[in-house]
Amino acid sequence: MHTPNISKEDIINAFQFRHATKEFDPTKKLSDDEINFILETAHLSPSSFGFEPWHFVVVQDQELRELIKPVAWGAPLKLDTASHFVLGLSMKAPMTKWDSEYIMHMMKEVKQLSDERIEGYLKFYREFQERDFNLDTDKKLFDWASKQTYIALGNMMTAAALTGIDSCPIEGFHEEKAEELLREKFGIDTDKYGLSFMVAFGHRKADPPFAKSRRDFSDIVTWK
Repeated sequence: MHTPNISKEDIINAFQFRHATKEFDPTKKLSDDEINFILETAHLSPSSFGFEPWHFVVVQDQELRELIKPVAWGAPLKLDTASHFVLGLSMKAPMTKWDSEYIMHMMKEVKQLSDERIEGYLKFYREFQERDFNLDTDKKLFDWASKQTYIALGNMMTAAALTGIDSCPIEGFHEEKAEELLREKFGIDTDKYGLSFMVAFGHRKADPPFAKSRRDFSDIVTWK
């Protein structure tokens, strides 16, 4: 591992290049290396307590893409034209609650913490959930996990833009119907996972019709 040396100009250029691509060029496919690179940036993304409360489903089967269309009003054109289409799943309460089997697995098998450190970690994590953030319902726990999964989404889209690949994040779906589809046709255990977002990757069919618009920098940053 070495210290990155990407110029600030190149990074800002990538952010200027990135836009929510509504239609992709279906003839331009990403290579396995390109999509695996993008997914690896999700894999390496930070998460609260390092518990990685996410899973990503890459939907390349055209029949499955067709099944998504009726439950995702924001996705049909992307499903038809994107090179790769990814579902961002976040863990629900049975996975993320402080005393779950998954959390114990992360500490023991993944982080390989000692029993003493696990005891301290669990105490801290429980206090965070029950006292600091008041994560006292299944909905709150899922929303908290989704916040972590969105970090991975941002990193994937930025990594794509840095390498000249387009993307489009999608929240235009019916949550209940989408999860029913995931359960019945994708084999997803929706007691453990919920759908946070969809995201498409590929190469734009045409340049965006409008220049990027943002509020003034001074409107979003306050120095004290």
